[in-house]
Amino acid sequence: MRYLKKMDKRPIGIFDSGLGGLTVLKEVKKLLPNESIIYLGDTARVPYGTRSKVAIVKFSFQDANFLIKKNVKCIVIACNTASALAGDEIKRKIGLPVFEVINPAAKRAIKLSKHGEIGVVGTWATIKSNAYKKAVLAQGKQIEVFQQACPLFVPLIEEGEIHGELIRALIHGYLRFIKSRRVETLILGCTHYPIIEMEIKREMGKNVALVNPGKEVAKELKRFLLEKGITSPKKVQRFDRYYVTDLTDRFVKVAEMFLGEKLSGSLRRISLE
Repeated sequence: MRYLKKMDKRPIGIFDSGLGGLTVLKEVKKLLPNESIIYLGDTARVPYGTRSKVAIVKFSFQDANFLIKKNVKCIVIACNTASALAGDEIKRKIGLPVFEVINPAAKRAIKLSKHGEIGVVGTWATIKSNAYKKAVLAQGKQIEVFQQACPLFVPLIEEGEIHGELIRALIHGYLRFIKSRRVETLILGCTHYPIIEMEIKREMGKNVALVNPGKEVAKELKRFLLEKGITSPKKVQRFDRYYVTDLTDRFVKVAEMFLGEKLSGSLRRISLE
C-alpha cells in the first residue's frame, strides 16, 4: 500500500453511480469538517443497480482510478451496488485505503438488533447480490435477514416526490413483507433512501431502528484517519470538488436536494472513457 504521510492534507475521494452518494458525503463532512473532499458521480451511466456485474466492476474501477489521479488519500465507495459487487476487488487492487458502505451498516444493524431480525431495502442489484445478508450472517450470530428490492424509490426521489401520498403508498407496498416479519432494524441499502428516511420511519414505526450506511461508513472513516494520524491539519484551507460524467439543470437540482446546500455552479463535467 502507498505510504501515507502523518497529518495528510490530501482530500478524501468519494464516488457513486450518480448523485445519491452526496448523502454519504454529507455525513462525512459532518464528522470530518476539516477534510477536503473530491466527489465523483457517474451520472452518464446511472443507475448501476440495473447493470451486469461485469459492467459495474468496470465502471467502479474507472471511478476509483479517476479519484486516484486527483491524489486522494483514501476512497469511499458511496454506491451500495458498487460496494456489493466491486468493493472487495477494488480493495484488493487499489493501492489506497478503500471504504465501502456494506460492512459498517451490517455491524451497526447487528448491534441494534436484540432478537436477530434485520430487514434490508435496496436496488435490484444490491438485493440480488445478498451483500448485506452475507455481511450480517458472517458475524456468526443467530440472525434472520429479510430483503426487499425497491426499484421505484430512486426515480420518485429524483423527481422530488419525497413526501405525500404517492411516496407513502409506494413505501407501504414495498415494505409490507418486511414489516410483517417484525424486524427490529432496517438497513437503508441505497444512497437515495435517507432522503425519505422520515417517511420510511413513519411506515415502520418507532420500534424499528433505521440504519443509514452513509453515517456508519463516515464513522469508520473517521476512526481510521484518527488511528493512523492522517487527518488534515486544521490550518490547511479545505475544499470540496464535485465531478459528474453528465451535467444538466436537473442534476444540479437533485444534487442540491441530496446535499442540502447550493452548489453555485461547482459541478464539473468530465469523461471516464
